[in-house]
Amino acid sequence: MLRWLIGGGREPQGLAEKSALQTIGEDQTQNPYTELLVLKAHHDIVRFLVQLDEYRFASAGDDGIIVVWNAQTGEKLLELSGHTQKITAITAFPSLESCEEENQLILTASADRTVIISLIWDCDTGRQIKRVSSFQSTVKCLTVLQRLDVWLSGGNDLGVWSRKLDLLCKTNHLSDTGISALAEIPRNCIAAAVGRELIIFRLVTPTEGLLDWDINEVKRLLDHQDNILSLVNVNDGSFVTGSHVGELIIWDALGWTMQAYERSFWNPSPQLDTQQEIKLCQKQSNISINHFTCDEENIFAAVGRGLYVYNLQMKRVIACQKTAHDSNVLHIAKLPNRQLISCSEDGSVRIWELREKQQLVAEPVPTGFFNMWGFGRVNKQASQPVKKQQENATSCSLELIGDLIGHSSSVEMFLHFEDHGLVTCSADHLIILWKNGEQESGLRSLKLFQKLEENGDLYPAVYP
Repeated sequence: MLRWLIGGGREPQGLAEKSALQTIGEDQTQNPYTELLVLKAHHDIVRFLVQLDEYRFASAGDDGIIVVWNAQTGEKLLELSGHTQKITAITAFPSLESCEEENQLILTASADRTVIISLIWDCDTGRQIKRVSSFQSTVKCLTVLQRLDVWLSGGNDLGVWSRKLDLLCKTNHLSDTGISALAEIPRNCIAAAVGRELIIFRLVTPTEGLLDWDINEVKRLLDHQDNILSLVNVNDGSFVTGSHVGELIIWDALGWTMQAYERSFWNPSPQLDTQQEIKLCQKQSNISINHFTCDEENIFAAVGRGLYVYNLQMKRVIACQKTAHDSNVLHIAKLPNRQLISCSEDGSVRIWELREKQQLVAEPVPTGFFNMWGFGRVNKQASQPVKKQQENATSCSLELIGDLIGHSSSVEMFLHFEDHGLVTCSADHLIILWKNGEQESGLRSLKLFQKLEENGDLYPAVYP
Protein backbone atom coordinates (compact mmCIF):
# COMPACT_ATOMS: atom_id res chain seq x y z
CA MET A 1 0.00 0.00 0.00
CA LEU A 2 1.28 3.43 -0.93
CA ARG A 3 1.26 6.48 1.26
CA TRP A 4 -0.41 9.36 -0.56
CA LEU A 5 0.94 12.86 -0.02
CA ILE A 6 -1.97 15.21 -0.48
CA GLY A 7 -1.75 18.43 -2.48
CA GLY A 8 0.32 19.83 -5.30
CA GLY A 9 0.96 18.36 -8.71
CA ARG A 10 -1.87 20.00 -10.67
CA GLU A 11 -1.87 23.48 -12.14
CA PRO A 12 -4.93 25.24 -13.52
CA GLN A 13 -5.21 25.37 -17.29
CA GLY A 14 -5.15 29.16 -17.58
CA LEU A 15 -5.10 32.44 -15.72
CA ALA A 16 -8.87 32.71 -15.71
CA GLU A 17 -9.23 29.32 -14.08
CA LYS A 18 -6.37 30.01 -11.70
CA SER A 19 -8.07 33.06 -10.26
CA ALA A 20 -11.45 31.33 -9.89
CA LEU A 21 -10.54 27.78 -8.91
CA GLN A 22 -10.59 27.10 -5.18
CA THR A 23 -7.42 25.37 -4.01
CA ILE A 24 -6.27 23.66 -0.85
CA GLY A 25 -2.81 23.02 0.54
CA GLU A 26 -1.23 19.89 1.94
CA ASP A 27 -2.84 20.35 5.35
CA GLN A 28 -6.16 18.65 4.61
CA THR A 29 -7.27 17.74 8.11
CA GLN A 30 -10.83 16.83 7.09
CA ASN A 31 -9.73 14.60 4.22
CA PRO A 32 -9.55 10.99 5.48
CA TYR A 33 -8.21 9.49 2.24
CA THR A 34 -4.45 9.54 2.81
CA GLU A 35 -3.59 6.10 1.43
CA LEU A 36 -4.27 4.47 -1.90
CA LEU A 37 -4.07 1.22 -3.83
CA VAL A 38 -3.65 1.24 -7.61
CA LEU A 39 -5.61 -1.57 -9.29
CA LYS A 40 -4.55 -2.69 -12.77
CA ALA A 41 -6.54 -5.03 -15.01
CA HIS A 42 -7.98 -2.98 -17.86
CA HIS A 43 -6.28 -2.07 -21.14
CA ASP A 44 -8.45 0.88 -22.15
CA ILE A 45 -10.66 3.60 -20.64
CA VAL A 46 -12.50 2.41 -17.51
CA ARG A 47 -15.90 4.12 -17.68
CA PHE A 48 -18.14 2.24 -15.27
CA LEU A 49 -18.17 1.05 -11.67
CA VAL A 50 -21.08 -0.78 -10.08
CA GLN A 51 -21.41 -1.89 -6.46
CA LEU A 52 -22.41 -5.52 -6.01
CA ASP A 53 -22.62 -5.81 -2.22
CA GLU A 54 -20.96 -4.45 0.91
CA TYR A 55 -17.44 -5.37 -0.20
CA ARG A 56 -17.46 -6.16 -3.94
CA PHE A 57 -17.69 -4.02 -7.05
CA ALA A 58 -17.34 -4.50 -10.81
CA SER A 59 -15.53 -2.32 -13.34
CA ALA A 60 -16.02 -2.10 -17.11
CA GLY A 61 -14.96 0.05 -20.03
CA ASP A 62 -13.73 0.29 -23.58
CA ASP A 63 -11.70 -2.95 -23.51
CA GLY A 64 -14.94 -4.96 -23.30
CA ILE A 65 -14.10 -6.88 -20.12
CA ILE A 66 -15.74 -6.88 -16.69
CA VAL A 67 -13.56 -7.21 -13.61
CA VAL A 68 -14.90 -7.98 -10.13
CA TRP A 69 -12.88 -6.64 -7.20
CA ASN A 70 -12.74 -6.85 -3.42
CA ALA A 71 -13.13 -3.27 -2.16
CA GLN A 72 -11.56 -4.09 1.20
CA THR A 73 -8.31 -5.60 -0.05
CA GLY A 74 -8.15 -4.51 -3.69
CA GLU A 75 -7.94 -8.16 -4.73
CA LYS A 76 -9.03 -9.03 -8.25
CA LEU A 77 -11.70 -11.72 -7.90
CA LEU A 78 -12.89 -12.38 -11.44
CA GLU A 79 -12.33 -11.28 -15.01
CA LEU A 80 -15.26 -11.86 -17.34
CA SER A 81 -14.92 -11.61 -21.11
CA GLY A 82 -17.33 -11.98 -24.00
CA HIS A 83 -17.67 -8.56 -25.55
CA THR A 84 -15.58 -7.62 -28.58
CA GLN A 85 -16.11 -3.87 -28.37
CA LYS A 86 -16.55 -1.26 -25.67
CA ILE A 87 -19.16 -1.63 -22.95
CA THR A 88 -21.83 1.07 -23.08
CA ALA A 89 -23.90 0.28 -19.98
CA ILE A 90 -23.72 -1.89 -16.88
CA THR A 91 -25.97 -2.50 -13.89
CA ALA A 92 -26.40 -5.06 -11.12
CA PHE A 93 -29.54 -7.22 -10.99
CA PRO A 94 -29.99 -8.30 -7.34
CA SER A 95 -31.66 -11.60 -6.56
CA LEU A 96 -35.21 -11.62 -5.21
CA GLU A 97 -35.61 -11.54 -1.43
CA SER A 98 -37.78 -14.64 -1.66
CA CYS A 99 -35.15 -16.49 -3.69
CA GLU A 100 -32.96 -18.93 -1.78
CA GLU A 101 -30.04 -18.42 -4.19
CA GLU A 102 -27.93 -15.34 -3.53
CA ASN A 103 -26.22 -15.17 -6.90
CA GLN A 104 -25.36 -11.62 -7.95
CA LEU A 105 -26.16 -10.90 -11.56
CA ILE A 106 -24.60 -8.21 -13.74
CA LEU A 107 -26.20 -6.86 -16.89
CA THR A 108 -23.91 -5.36 -19.53
CA ALA A 109 -24.47 -3.85 -22.96
CA SER A 110 -21.84 -3.45 -25.65
CA ALA A 111 -21.24 -1.86 -29.04
CA ASP A 112 -19.67 -4.88 -30.73
CA ARG A 113 -20.39 -5.66 -34.41
CA THR A 114 -23.06 -2.96 -34.77
CA VAL A 115 -25.40 -5.27 -32.84
CA ILE A 116 -25.52 -4.60 -29.13
CA ILE A 117 -25.10 -7.68 -26.97
CA SER A 118 -26.56 -7.76 -23.49
CA LEU A 119 -24.86 -10.21 -21.17
CA ILE A 120 -25.78 -11.46 -17.73
CA TRP A 121 -23.02 -12.83 -15.54
CA ASP A 122 -23.14 -14.93 -12.39
CA CYS A 123 -20.43 -13.32 -10.26
CA ASP A 124 -20.12 -16.25 -7.91
CA THR A 125 -19.16 -18.68 -10.67
CA GLY A 126 -17.88 -16.19 -13.20
CA ARG A 127 -19.73 -17.74 -16.13
CA GLN A 128 -21.86 -16.31 -18.86
CA ILE A 129 -25.48 -17.33 -18.37
CA LYS A 130 -27.05 -16.10 -21.59
CA ARG A 131 -26.31 -13.82 -24.50
CA VAL A 132 -28.83 -11.70 -26.42
CA SER A 133 -27.91 -10.41 -29.87
CA SER A 134 -31.29 -9.30 -31.16
CA PHE A 135 -30.74 -5.57 -30.66
CA GLN A 136 -30.80 -3.39 -33.75
CA SER A 137 -29.05 -0.40 -32.17
CA THR A 138 -26.66 0.56 -29.40
CA VAL A 139 -28.10 0.07 -25.94
CA LYS A 140 -27.05 3.17 -24.01
CA CYS A 141 -28.77 2.48 -20.70
CA LEU A 142 -29.96 -0.43 -18.58
CA THR A 143 -32.42 -0.10 -15.70
CA VAL A 144 -33.67 -2.76 -13.27
CA LEU A 145 -37.26 -2.65 -11.97
CA GLN A 146 -36.69 -4.66 -8.82
CA ARG A 147 -40.35 -4.57 -7.78
CA LEU A 148 -41.44 -6.29 -11.01
CA ASP A 149 -38.29 -8.42 -11.38
CA VAL A 150 -37.68 -7.14 -14.93
CA TRP A 151 -35.10 -4.94 -16.58
CA LEU A 152 -35.23 -2.32 -19.34
CA SER A 153 -32.95 -1.75 -22.31
CA GLY A 154 -32.78 1.71 -23.84
CA GLY A 155 -31.60 2.09 -27.42
CA ASN A 156 -33.53 3.19 -30.49
CA ASP A 157 -36.46 1.47 -28.80
CA LEU A 158 -37.38 0.55 -25.22
CA GLY A 159 -37.43 -3.14 -24.34
CA VAL A 160 -38.72 -4.96 -21.26
CA TRP A 161 -36.95 -8.21 -20.34
CA SER A 162 -37.33 -10.95 -17.76
CA ARG A 163 -34.60 -12.20 -15.46
CA LYS A 164 -34.11 -15.13 -17.84
CA LEU A 165 -33.61 -12.69 -20.74
CA ASP A 166 -36.96 -13.34 -22.39
CA LEU A 167 -38.21 -10.29 -24.29
CA LEU A 168 -41.57 -9.44 -22.71
CA CYS A 169 -42.47 -6.42 -24.86
CA LYS A 170 -40.91 -3.44 -26.60
CA THR A 171 -41.83 -0.15 -28.22
CA ASN A 172 -41.58 0.77 -31.87
CA HIS A 173 -38.53 2.64 -33.15
CA LEU A 174 -38.34 5.92 -31.22
CA SER A 175 -35.38 7.84 -32.59
CA ASP A 176 -32.04 7.31 -34.30
CA THR A 177 -30.38 9.20 -31.44
CA GLY A 178 -31.65 6.59 -28.98
CA ILE A 179 -32.64 6.71 -25.33
CA SER A 180 -30.00 8.42 -23.20
CA ALA A 181 -31.53 7.91 -19.72
CA LEU A 182 -34.34 6.01 -17.98
CA ALA A 183 -36.10 6.38 -14.64
CA GLU A 184 -38.88 4.42 -12.96
CA ILE A 185 -41.75 6.64 -11.78
CA PRO A 186 -45.02 5.79 -9.97
CA ARG A 187 -48.01 3.86 -11.36
CA ASN A 188 -45.91 1.45 -13.43
CA CYS A 189 -44.60 4.30 -15.57
CA ILE A 190 -41.18 4.92 -17.12
CA ALA A 191 -39.62 8.26 -18.04
CA ALA A 192 -37.27 8.05 -21.03
CA ALA A 193 -35.00 10.83 -22.31
CA VAL A 194 -34.85 10.76 -26.13
CA GLY A 195 -32.96 13.72 -27.54
CA ARG A 196 -34.68 16.80 -26.13
CA GLU A 197 -37.95 14.91 -25.58
CA LEU A 198 -39.08 13.28 -22.36
CA ILE A 199 -41.39 10.37 -23.16
CA ILE A 200 -43.64 8.78 -20.51
CA PHE A 201 -44.49 5.09 -20.97
CA ARG A 202 -46.87 2.94 -18.96
CA LEU A 203 -46.00 -0.71 -18.39
CA VAL A 204 -48.98 -3.08 -18.47
CA THR A 205 -48.33 -6.20 -16.40
CA PRO A 206 -50.09 -9.55 -16.88
CA THR A 207 -53.44 -9.98 -15.13
CA GLU A 208 -56.17 -12.61 -15.14
CA GLY A 209 -57.64 -11.11 -18.29
CA LEU A 210 -54.32 -10.19 -19.93
CA LEU A 211 -51.59 -12.80 -20.17
CA ASP A 212 -48.95 -10.74 -21.96
CA TRP A 213 -46.86 -7.73 -20.99
CA ASP A 214 -47.30 -4.49 -22.90
CA ILE A 215 -45.82 -1.00 -22.92
CA ASN A 216 -47.72 2.08 -24.10
CA GLU A 217 -46.62 5.64 -24.76
CA VAL A 218 -48.85 8.02 -22.80
CA LYS A 219 -47.23 11.45 -23.13
CA ARG A 220 -44.41 13.40 -24.77
CA LEU A 221 -42.96 16.42 -22.98
CA LEU A 222 -41.22 18.90 -25.28
CA ASP A 223 -40.14 21.56 -22.79
CA HIS A 224 -36.36 21.19 -23.18
CA GLN A 225 -34.58 23.23 -25.86
CA ASP A 226 -31.69 20.77 -26.25
CA ASN A 227 -30.72 17.17 -25.56
CA ILE A 228 -31.45 15.80 -22.09
CA LEU A 229 -28.26 14.51 -20.46
CA SER A 230 -29.41 13.75 -16.90
CA LEU A 231 -32.54 12.16 -15.45
CA VAL A 232 -32.95 11.03 -11.83
CA ASN A 233 -35.69 10.58 -9.24
CA VAL A 234 -35.79 13.22 -6.51
CA ASN A 235 -38.37 11.54 -4.26
CA ASP A 236 -41.60 9.56 -4.57
CA GLY A 237 -43.41 12.56 -6.03
CA SER A 238 -40.92 14.19 -8.37
CA PHE A 239 -37.97 13.70 -10.70
CA VAL A 240 -35.52 16.08 -12.37
CA THR A 241 -33.99 16.43 -15.84
CA GLY A 242 -31.03 18.48 -17.05
CA SER A 243 -30.06 19.42 -20.59
CA HIS A 244 -27.03 20.24 -22.69
CA VAL A 245 -27.73 23.97 -22.43
CA GLY A 246 -28.20 24.15 -18.67
CA GLU A 247 -31.95 23.73 -18.40
CA LEU A 248 -33.12 22.18 -15.14
CA ILE A 249 -36.73 21.00 -14.89
CA ILE A 250 -38.34 19.44 -11.82
CA TRP A 251 -41.35 17.30 -12.77
CA ASP A 252 -44.38 16.04 -10.90
CA ALA A 253 -44.00 12.25 -11.07
CA LEU A 254 -47.76 11.65 -11.00
CA GLY A 255 -49.16 14.30 -13.32
CA TRP A 256 -46.00 14.81 -15.45
CA THR A 257 -46.25 18.58 -15.17
CA MET A 258 -43.44 21.03 -14.44
CA GLN A 259 -42.93 21.99 -10.81
CA ALA A 260 -39.97 24.23 -11.64
CA TYR A 261 -38.21 25.34 -14.80
CA GLU A 262 -35.20 27.50 -15.50
CA ARG A 263 -32.78 27.96 -18.37
CA SER A 264 -30.04 28.06 -15.80
CA PHE A 265 -26.51 29.47 -15.80
CA TRP A 266 -26.97 31.89 -18.70
CA ASN A 267 -28.92 35.09 -19.14
CA PRO A 268 -31.12 35.17 -22.24
CA SER A 269 -31.01 38.31 -24.34
CA PRO A 270 -34.25 39.83 -25.63
CA GLN A 271 -32.55 40.60 -28.95
CA LEU A 272 -31.81 36.94 -29.71
CA ASP A 273 -34.08 34.02 -30.41
CA THR A 274 -33.72 30.78 -28.44
CA GLN A 275 -31.36 29.01 -30.86
CA GLN A 276 -29.10 32.08 -31.13
CA GLU A 277 -28.99 32.28 -27.33
CA ILE A 278 -28.02 28.62 -27.09
CA LYS A 279 -25.21 28.98 -29.66
CA LEU A 280 -23.89 32.09 -27.93
CA CYS A 281 -24.05 30.35 -24.56
CA GLN A 282 -22.17 27.31 -25.83
CA LYS A 283 -19.37 29.51 -27.17
CA GLN A 284 -19.01 31.34 -23.87
CA SER A 285 -18.79 28.34 -21.55
CA ASN A 286 -19.92 24.77 -21.11
CA ILE A 287 -23.09 24.71 -19.03
CA SER A 288 -24.20 21.14 -19.70
CA ILE A 289 -25.85 19.48 -16.71
CA ASN A 290 -23.76 16.31 -16.70
CA HIS A 291 -24.99 14.63 -13.52
CA PHE A 292 -27.45 14.92 -10.63
CA THR A 293 -27.58 13.49 -7.14
CA CYS A 294 -30.25 14.19 -4.51
CA ASP A 295 -31.08 13.87 -0.85
CA GLU A 296 -34.20 14.72 1.15
CA GLU A 297 -33.48 18.46 1.06
CA ASN A 298 -31.44 19.30 -2.03
CA ILE A 299 -30.66 18.57 -5.65
CA PHE A 300 -26.91 18.65 -6.37
CA ALA A 301 -26.05 19.43 -9.99
CA ALA A 302 -22.78 19.08 -11.91
CA VAL A 303 -22.95 21.90 -14.46
CA GLY A 304 -19.97 22.31 -16.75
CA ARG A 305 -17.01 22.82 -14.42
CA GLY A 306 -19.24 23.89 -11.52
CA LEU A 307 -21.35 22.52 -8.68
CA TYR A 308 -24.75 23.88 -7.63
CA VAL A 309 -27.00 23.04 -4.69
CA TYR A 310 -30.73 23.63 -5.20
CA ASN A 311 -32.91 23.49 -2.08
CA LEU A 312 -36.31 21.89 -2.64
CA GLN A 313 -38.08 23.69 0.20
CA MET A 314 -36.64 27.15 -0.46
CA LYS A 315 -36.97 26.62 -4.22
CA ARG A 316 -33.66 28.23 -5.09
CA VAL A 317 -29.91 27.70 -5.23
CA ILE A 318 -28.41 27.87 -1.75
CA ALA A 319 -24.75 27.23 -2.66
CA CYS A 320 -22.54 27.09 -5.72
CA GLN A 321 -18.97 26.72 -6.90
CA LYS A 322 -18.92 28.04 -10.45
CA THR A 323 -15.41 26.67 -11.06
CA ALA A 324 -15.17 23.57 -8.91
CA HIS A 325 -12.72 21.89 -11.32
CA ASP A 326 -10.45 22.85 -14.20
CA SER A 327 -12.59 20.83 -16.63
CA ASN A 328 -16.09 19.37 -16.85
CA VAL A 329 -17.46 17.64 -13.75
CA LEU A 330 -18.57 14.14 -14.79
CA HIS A 331 -19.91 12.54 -11.61
CA ILE A 332 -21.00 13.64 -8.13
CA ALA A 333 -22.28 11.90 -4.98
CA LYS A 334 -23.64 13.14 -1.67
CA LEU A 335 -22.35 11.61 1.56
CA PRO A 336 -24.43 11.47 4.78
CA ASN A 337 -22.27 14.03 6.63
CA ARG A 338 -23.11 17.06 4.43
CA GLN A 339 -20.17 16.26 2.20
CA LEU A 340 -20.15 16.11 -1.60
CA ILE A 341 -17.62 14.33 -3.81
CA SER A 342 -16.98 15.30 -7.43
CA CYS A 343 -14.71 14.00 -10.19
CA SER A 344 -13.70 15.67 -13.42
CA GLU A 345 -12.07 15.46 -16.82
CA ASP A 346 -9.11 17.26 -15.23
CA GLY A 347 -8.13 14.01 -13.47
CA SER A 348 -8.95 15.10 -9.93
CA VAL A 349 -11.42 14.02 -7.27
CA ARG A 350 -12.51 16.72 -4.83
CA ILE A 351 -14.34 16.60 -1.51
CA TRP A 352 -16.63 19.46 -0.50
CA GLU A 353 -18.53 20.33 2.64
CA LEU A 354 -21.86 22.17 2.59
CA ARG A 355 -21.70 24.83 5.29
CA GLU A 356 -24.21 27.43 6.42
CA LYS A 357 -23.13 31.04 6.25
CA GLN A 358 -23.31 32.73 9.66
CA GLN A 359 -24.02 36.47 9.89
CA LEU A 360 -22.37 37.15 6.55
CA VAL A 361 -23.54 39.37 3.74
CA ALA A 362 -25.41 37.12 1.33
CA GLU A 363 -23.60 36.36 -1.91
CA PRO A 364 -25.83 37.28 -4.87
CA VAL A 365 -26.70 34.59 -7.37
CA PRO A 366 -26.79 35.60 -11.07
CA THR A 367 -30.26 36.14 -12.51
CA GLY A 368 -31.78 32.93 -13.82
CA PHE A 369 -30.38 30.45 -11.30
CA PHE A 370 -33.17 27.94 -10.78
CA ASN A 371 -35.71 30.69 -10.01
CA MET A 372 -39.20 29.31 -9.68
CA TRP A 373 -42.03 30.71 -11.71
CA GLY A 374 -45.56 30.77 -10.31
CA PHE A 375 -46.11 29.20 -6.88
CA GLY A 376 -47.53 32.37 -5.33
CA ARG A 377 -44.52 34.67 -5.77
CA VAL A 378 -45.35 38.36 -5.90
CA ASN A 379 -44.02 40.61 -8.65
CA LYS A 380 -40.68 42.19 -7.90
CA GLN A 381 -40.73 46.00 -7.89
CA ALA A 382 -37.76 48.26 -8.40
CA SER A 383 -38.41 49.70 -4.95
CA GLN A 384 -37.73 46.36 -3.29
CA PRO A 385 -33.93 45.86 -3.66
CA VAL A 386 -33.52 44.31 -0.22
CA LYS A 387 -36.18 41.66 -0.80
CA LYS A 388 -34.77 40.89 -4.24
CA GLN A 389 -31.28 40.48 -2.84
CA GLN A 390 -32.54 38.07 -0.17
CA GLU A 391 -34.35 35.92 -2.74
CA ASN A 392 -31.32 35.81 -5.07
CA ALA A 393 -28.73 35.01 -2.40
CA THR A 394 -26.85 31.91 -1.36
CA SER A 395 -27.32 30.95 2.28
CA CYS A 396 -24.68 28.19 2.25
CA SER A 397 -21.25 27.62 0.78
CA LEU A 398 -19.38 24.66 -0.68
CA GLU A 399 -15.96 24.54 0.98
CA LEU A 400 -13.14 22.43 -0.44
CA ILE A 401 -11.82 20.04 2.22
CA GLY A 402 -9.97 17.47 0.09
CA ASP A 403 -8.25 17.16 -3.29
CA LEU A 404 -7.30 13.66 -4.43
CA ILE A 405 -4.82 13.67 -7.30
CA GLY A 406 -3.68 10.25 -8.46
CA HIS A 407 -5.01 9.75 -11.98
CA SER A 408 -3.23 11.08 -15.05
CA SER A 409 -6.38 11.44 -17.15
CA SER A 410 -10.13 12.03 -16.89
CA VAL A 411 -11.82 10.45 -13.85
CA GLU A 412 -15.02 8.95 -15.27
CA MET A 413 -16.86 8.05 -12.05
CA PHE A 414 -16.46 6.71 -8.52
CA LEU A 415 -18.08 4.59 -5.82
CA HIS A 416 -18.17 5.28 -2.09
CA PHE A 417 -18.08 2.37 0.36
CA GLU A 418 -18.98 3.27 3.92
CA ASP A 419 -16.42 0.87 5.41
CA HIS A 420 -13.86 0.47 2.62
CA GLY A 421 -13.21 3.91 1.17
CA LEU A 422 -13.54 5.46 -2.26
CA VAL A 423 -13.07 3.78 -5.66
CA THR A 424 -12.30 5.83 -8.78
CA CYS A 425 -11.90 4.81 -12.44
CA SER A 426 -10.22 6.72 -15.20
CA ALA A 427 -9.28 7.11 -18.85
CA ASP A 428 -5.72 6.24 -17.77
CA HIS A 429 -6.90 2.57 -17.59
CA LEU A 430 -6.47 2.51 -13.81
CA ILE A 431 -8.71 2.06 -10.80
CA ILE A 432 -7.64 3.65 -7.52
CA LEU A 433 -8.89 2.51 -4.14
CA TRP A 434 -8.59 5.44 -1.72
CA LYS A 435 -8.35 4.43 1.93
CA ASN A 436 -8.88 6.14 5.27
CA GLY A 437 -5.27 6.36 6.46
CA GLU A 438 -6.04 6.52 10.17
CA GLN A 439 -8.42 3.58 9.94
CA GLU A 440 -5.98 1.49 7.90
CA SER A 441 -3.15 2.22 10.32
CA GLY A 442 -5.32 1.04 13.20
CA LEU A 443 -6.21 -2.17 11.35
CA ARG A 444 -2.54 -2.91 10.62
CA SER A 445 -1.63 -2.37 14.28
CA LEU A 446 -4.45 -4.67 15.37
CA LYS A 447 -3.31 -7.40 12.97
CA LEU A 448 0.27 -7.05 14.20
CA PHE A 449 -0.76 -7.45 17.85
CA GLN A 450 -2.92 -10.45 16.94
CA LYS A 451 0.01 -12.05 15.11
CA LEU A 452 2.37 -11.43 18.02
CA GLU A 453 -0.16 -12.88 20.43
CA GLU A 454 -0.59 -16.00 18.28
CA ASN A 455 3.18 -16.52 18.20
CA GLY A 456 3.52 -15.90 21.91
CA ASP A 457 5.75 -12.87 21.34
CA LEU A 458 3.42 -10.26 22.77
CA TYR A 459 4.40 -10.82 26.41
CA PRO A 460 8.03 -11.38 27.51
CA ALA A 461 8.86 -14.77 28.92
CA VAL A 462 9.09 -14.96 32.71
CA TYR A 463 12.06 -16.97 34.00
CA PRO A 464 12.28 -18.39 37.53
